[in-house]
Amino acid sequence: MLNISGISKTYDNGVKALNKVNLSVPKGLFGLLGPNGAGKSSLMRTIATLQQPDTGSISFDNIDVLSNPIDLRKRLGYLPQDFGVYPRVSAQELLDHLAVLKGIIDKAERAEVVEGLLAHTNLYQHRKQSVSGFSGGMRQRFGIAQALIGDPDLLIVDEPTAGLDPEERNRFHNLLVTLGQDKVIILSTHIVDDVSELCENMAVLGDGKILLQGNPLEVTEQLRGKVWRKIINYSETESFEEDYNVISKRLLAGRTVIHVLDENPPEGFEPAPTSLEDVYFSTLHRHQYRQGLSL
Repeated sequence: MLNISGISKTYDNGVKALNKVNLSVPKGLFGLLGPNGAGKSSLMRTIATLQQPDTGSISFDNIDVLSNPIDLRKRLGYLPQDFGVYPRVSAQELLDHLAVLKGIIDKAERAEVVEGLLAHTNLYQHRKQSVSGFSGGMRQRFGIAQALIGDPDLLIVDEPTAGLDPEERNRFHNLLVTLGQDKVIILSTHIVDDVSELCENMAVLGDGKILLQGNPLEVTEQLRGKVWRKIINYSETESFEEDYNVISKRLLAGRTVIHVLDENPPEGFEPAPTSLEDVYFSTLHRHQYRQGLSL
């Protein structure tokens, strides 16, 4: 279990990235949803001991993470949003080098670990290729391979499917699922479907605050019968937003579909199949409304 209590972080430029974040993360896949700029990467970097918060505490099992970062790093695997690689170095050579840095000194043991991880991430046939020449999906799978060196108990993946085509995204999902339920795996993303398809538990982060936490199915069920939709012309969008609690809008065959949150069906609207996307957008919409009232 990962426990985060009262974590706040303000950068030197005055940006308050995290604001009293409290979060409990059990074993299994945990989704952290939030728009760009919500503070997701700041929180991931803090958990991974790459930066110190201004206030608060983090514990993982019996480790005080902020006081004993080295102890956590021995049990941590981390795939950042962006990671660089050495040019002209093969996947096998680079993974071997990273295994040395992770403390696997014995050559035979290291070779077994490297070959096993390359096979597990479906990269063994590409082991002689330079990682810098990999496709986006292959590079992300290599990122998971390096994160799994040492069989970590805590795995953090930050925006892992951004920019991947549907086929590579499915491969990456299948890979995450095979990691099982014996690890704490944090999937930080702004892609709602990633969390809906993979995670048993989730939270929504906005403006550096936890706005919602729960089971995706349960929080979706709470909105059932309260979301309504209507197809309108794009030119009508502004007037509908003035008259209704519009939580999302999207294009369909050149027209605009709006979703409205209301206890009762608005005139001219039909029931909308409730999804985690509605939960996400309604949570952010509610937060923005409250922020507007407080100004």
